[in-house]
Amino acid sequence: MYTNQQLTNCLRVIRNAWHFYYALVLVSKVVCGSIGVALLTP
Repeated sequence: MYTNQQLTNCLRVIRNAWHFYYALVLVSKVVCGSIGVALLTP
């Protein structure tokens, strides 16, 4: 069985991973958007 401390650590890791993934998606959207704008503008 998980102790409360292990569970808290596990949830913290999951939350950090989720924030990292969300930030990565956000950055890639911004980068792709600016590349798209750069390609569309003559």
